[in-house]
Amino acid sequence: MNQGKLTFKGGVHVPENKHFTEHKPIELAKMPQFAYIALHQHIGAPCDALVNVGDKVKIGQKIGESGAFVSSSIHASIAGTVKEIKAMYTPSGMKTKCVVIENDYSEEMYEQLKTNDLSQLTAKEIIGIVKENGITGIGGACFPAHVKFSVPEDKPIDTVILNGAECEPYLTGDHRLMLEYPEAVVFGLKAIKKALNVENGVIAVENNKMDAIEALKSVIKPEDGIEVVALKTKYPQGGEKSIIYAVTGRSLGTGALPMEVGCVVSNVATSKAIADAILLGKPLYERVVTVTGKGIKEPKNIMARVGTPLSELIEQCGGFQGKPGKIICGGPMMGITQFYIGAPLIKGTGGILVLTEEETVEEPVLPCIKCGKCIEACPSGLQPIFISAYALKNNYEKADSFNAMACVECGACSYVCPAKRPLAESIKNIKKEILAKRKKS
Repeated sequence: MNQGKLTFKGGVHVPENKHFTEHKPIELAKMPQFAYIALHQHIGAPCDALVNVGDKVKIGQKIGESGAFVSSSIHASIAGTVKEIKAMYTPSGMKTKCVVIENDYSEEMYEQLKTNDLSQLTAKEIIGIVKENGITGIGGACFPAHVKFSVPEDKPIDTVILNGAECEPYLTGDHRLMLEYPEAVVFGLKAIKKALNVENGVIAVENNKMDAIEALKSVIKPEDGIEVVALKTKYPQGGEKSIIYAVTGRSLGTGALPMEVGCVVSNVATSKAIADAILLGKPLYERVVTVTGKGIKEPKNIMARVGTPLSELIEQCGGFQGKPGKIICGGPMMGITQFYIGAPLIKGTGGILVLTEEETVEEPVLPCIKCGKCIEACPSGLQPIFISAYALKNNYEKADSFNAMACVECGACSYVCPAKRPLAESIKNIKKEILAKRKKS
């Protein structure tokens, strides 16, 4: 099935720093006394609250929904009473309305539809279950999964790729999921294949996780039509364009969606969430979070409820080791620096990374020496130094002419730059300006 190169053009080799947690089984996090559940945790329209202050809610009960197609339902992660609905900052750095639930510790569950027989479900029913249970991509972008699986008839799909690369340094949640729940990951992929009427399924995992690869292979049957592929370990192997090229050899053009080359890409954690929804009737109200770094006393992988304050998850991992220099939601390459650790966990938060003060000392920015390393590293084949130079001069037109919008914001250019130029940061900022300008015109 595989006709790819097992890697992609460009990229960098970064210190993995996965040793903190890669051998630590997933632990259940403590349930919070208060859950602050954001009504906008995904790409698309925010949800409207379906509950009012004073209402009693159960675990898994739908508490937020939007009439828009590109959106995703929100569910209660604890049982208790709605105390208030207020705007709060989330790990994305944006303010959004949150439903605040006080835990009554009854752990009362909201009964949902479930089935153990995938053969009894139609493609439409599978997509409906995915939508009803608020399942989004959990790898980072949080794109509503039911939208991704609703492919137009004129875009035939022949391959579903499960992304198990987890190329971002420090993060090991997907690795542990594949090791500890291989049956669920594979079941979810079979459900996605059926929803898309696709024969070929590929689980793509970097070759620094051979134990996970073997665990997955052990539960796959010949009739499943699923192959596990060991990709070369390189950052950003888990990027959508990178992984499609590595697996199939197909190149995804600027602005094109995977369906244009006959592929759908989903994360292994999303696949497990789909399995949980079908087999257990369980909405997406909890996820694995890697709490890690030299600045954490007891780094762990924990299964935490959505809406739990980041500060409580840090505390459950022993708290800070010394004074933190930087706290990042996600990994060091593409994660978002946090200014408020009272922010609640959302569906897209795969990691909490705490770096020490020594690790975050800023180095002086020097003039570009025209070495070309950023060009060699760019997985999108761009010229980051020129885009950045125009971005820093607020020259939107010139930055756009160098295809700034094709940047995947992986940060590889900044990582390799010997002059420590703010390449990725400036390009990311100018992309926002270009988008805003396009909307006005």
